[in-house]
Amino acid sequence: MALFDVCHVNLAKGFRGGERQTELLVKGLAEHGFVQAVVLRSGAGLERRLAEVPKVGIRPVGSSLLHALRASRGARLLHAHEGRAVHVGYLRKLLSRTPYVVTRRVNHPPGSDWFTRRVYRNADAIIGLSQAVRRTLAAYQHGMDARIIPSALSRLRRDPDNVRRLRARYPGKFVVGHIGALDQATKGQLFLIQAARAIEVSHPDIHFLFVGEGRDEALLRGEAEKLRNVSFIGFSDHVGDWLSTFDLFAFPSLQEGLGSILLDALDFALPVVASDVGGIPDVISHGENGLLVPPANPAALKNAILALYSDNGRRNAMSRAASEAAGHYTAERMVDAYLEVYRSIVPGLGTSKKRP
Repeated sequence: MALFDVCHVNLAKGFRGGERQTELLVKGLAEHGFVQAVVLRSGAGLERRLAEVPKVGIRPVGSSLLHALRASRGARLLHAHEGRAVHVGYLRKLLSRTPYVVTRRVNHPPGSDWFTRRVYRNADAIIGLSQAVRRTLAAYQHGMDARIIPSALSRLRRDPDNVRRLRARYPGKFVVGHIGALDQATKGQLFLIQAARAIEVSHPDIHFLFVGEGRDEALLRGEAEKLRNVSFIGFSDHVGDWLSTFDLFAFPSLQEGLGSILLDALDFALPVVASDVGGIPDVISHGENGLLVPPANPAALKNAILALYSDNGRRNAMSRAASEAAGHYTAERMVDAYLEVYRSIVPGLGTSKKRP
């Protein structure tokens, strides 16, 4: 007999966009009365954030897929939220006929080995975050048709007093902000630093802030070491306060499944300058709520930033468009879309009265 409606599996080590989306979905399903289990890495940020959610059984494991497989028992449906979890879903289906759903958040193809192809082919539903992810999956395996369910914005809190303190650090400055893991291969922050260097002298009132940490932090700090218009904030739990501090959000990614932080930027009515790659054009409409530029192009980033900096009316129009667009990416919409998928596989899922 199943003890849980849904078992979520997310074995990521840290806490990034995919883990935030897992958190939002689990919390949203809990509001619908779902009884859930979450198999996750012991000590990961997700464990702490879900600890008080009602009817959720937390099942921490190490790095072993075998341990994760054992911990995934007892659910009517399994939801795999990242690459290793997909294999757990397939093996659980072999052992107990539990159907599984896969959410694919990145815009590069899964592994090409026969086992990984079988794992994806046997999924009961595959979800992609954007048109770009959907196209990648269709090219990966003939006949694979992923349904698109975008990420949800986080409804981040802001502390007005802290926002005033943060703004006071940059008096008279036009603040161009970026939030994300410091990872040049995917996020492309080096090109934004190069854009900052190009306007350091000509536009000294523009200041660039990088909020986040990551494997390339030393590289990026070294590149910006002598620049007076660049600051690194490090990791922050007060993302909403930083978004409230920015005048413009810059997102120079080289690859992106969707870019969930963009949704939060829209929710804070920020005009966006972003790379025209992956799923970003699903969120940012060029000329409406932001400007899209070619990837790995510091000159294009610089020109787009200066274009919005110099045109207050255009920025205000984009700010209004950003707020309007944010309404399409609520957690409620995302949860409802997943409920539809779940119940197409397991009719009536979530309607029984169980206890974890």
